[in-house]
Amino acid sequence: MSAGKPGRNDKCHCGSDRKYKQCCLEKDEEAAREARAKAAEEAAAAAAANQDEAAAPATHNEPWRRGSDINTQGYRPPAAKPKAAGG
Repeated sequence: MSAGKPGRNDKCHCGSDRKYKQCCLEKDEEAAREARAKAAEEAAAAAAANQDEAAAPATHNEPWRRGSDINTQGYRPPAAKPKAAGG
């Protein structure tokens, strides 16, 4: 018997001498579905907790939040000058 999950047509790991797909496949798949659902609920709870933390104001220096006209190195592009009206 291999250490991993048996194939559908292999003998069942429970020792019943039946094919895995006719014996324990449905039970194992149901257990896997429940485990995935539990993991999804935990991930959603963790995401909600992280979202609450992200909503709190940051206390460290964040140069990208200073304004839309200043980049992260502090460079401010020159102001647009009106063009000379000529005739």
